[in-house]
Amino acid sequence: MVDDVAGEQVGPDVCSIAELYDDIARTLKRAFPTSIPVWVRGEVQKVYESSGHAYIDLVDADSAGDKAAPVLKVKAWRSMWGATKADLAANGIFLKAGMTVVLRGRIEFYKARAEVNFILDEIDVTALLGRLAKERAALIESLRVSGLLDAQRGRVMPVVPLRVGLVGSPGTEGFNDFLGQLERSGFGFAVTVVRATVQGPAAPAEVGLGIRTLADEAVDLICVVRGGGSKGDLAAFDTAEIAHAIATCEVPVWTGIGHTGDESVADLVAHTRHITPTACGQAVVTVVTGYWMAVVAHASRIGSRSLGVIEESLRQNDRTREGLAAKSRHSVDRHRREVAGCRQRLVALQEIAVVRARDDLKSRSLRLTPMAGAHLERAATALAGRRQLLAAYDPARLLERGWSLTTDANGRVLRSIDQVPVGAMITTRLADGTITSTVDAQDASTTAKKGT
Repeated sequence: MVDDVAGEQVGPDVCSIAELYDDIARTLKRAFPTSIPVWVRGEVQKVYESSGHAYIDLVDADSAGDKAAPVLKVKAWRSMWGATKADLAANGIFLKAGMTVVLRGRIEFYKARAEVNFILDEIDVTALLGRLAKERAALIESLRVSGLLDAQRGRVMPVVPLRVGLVGSPGTEGFNDFLGQLERSGFGFAVTVVRATVQGPAAPAEVGLGIRTLADEAVDLICVVRGGGSKGDLAAFDTAEIAHAIATCEVPVWTGIGHTGDESVADLVAHTRHITPTACGQAVVTVVTGYWMAVVAHASRIGSRSLGVIEESLRQNDRTREGLAAKSRHSVDRHRREVAGCRQRLVALQEIAVVRARDDLKSRSLRLTPMAGAHLERAATALAGRRQLLAAYDPARLLERGWSLTTDANGRVLRSIDQVPVGAMITTRLADGTITSTVDAQDASTTAKKGT
């Protein structure tokens, strides 16, 4: 019997925590000896790195969505994870949630946290590659069924693609090789660049966004370029995100991706694919050069034909000028003769008109003389009658008969007493003189006047 700290007796079947964990560790070691590797298949639920180590949570694929599903804690120490990660990347594999993997490792019981851990020794890359190949084939088939596999080849290429959109990583060799071809061509290319990572987990999203961004710009052609690399370096160009961005783009998309193996899915859906960025740049220059040479050839033919047309026109102008000069001379001579004839006819007509006018004037003069005498006699008789009539109405005769004529100070004839106020000066004209008076009073029948 053993006494505990409280002084109570503890039975022989009771052990300490350390003893319990030792028993668990021995039991696990017997069940899973380190000399015999354990292979596990599961779906990645979570993966992250810290201080060069990798930590992966695995669950069974059929219970991935179950919160109560058993989780296997996988640890990959720095000593092996660096090489394993590089091997995966070289084959275009990047561990992420949702990916099914097959792992080999050892079972370890971590007493400090009472955790059963799986210490990773190896990842079955072959199985992952097979899965990636299946996914690539499924993506290609999906693009074919939806009509997107050949959609880009139906895009119409501009006659002279001088406005070029470029998706790539500035400063890299492939990027510079492409731009170098355009710059050395001597043509006025306008290049719009969208920076994008061209390898690694972030590449599909950035390249896809770059293509969609340039599709909204005023560009004639979009080029996606990346220099050579391993299969893993180029894995991004086998993803659905880049493939759909290219296939659905309304602008023609060319690829210039340096390959060590088969064509990428991006190449398959592109309008035109080239084996390197340099070849892609050369192809763009070739299209513009072909247009320029055609323009030069047309211009040369037009120039030659224009010279012939000009020379013929000059000859025709000379002939026309000579013909016009001759016609002008003939026309001037004819008009001179016509003018001379007209002058002669005018002189003759003028002489005839003068004779006719003289004869007519004599005839009129002979008729007018007796008519003028008769007219004057009638006018004298009428004038005598008017004189007699006027003499009968002469005011002087009326005054001689005893009538008088009264006017106001302004010389106006007075016809009513209302025209003359009291005190006004009036003048009365008689046969033998005038009387000036001042009005003292007015009467409707008699008006008193005072002589002055």
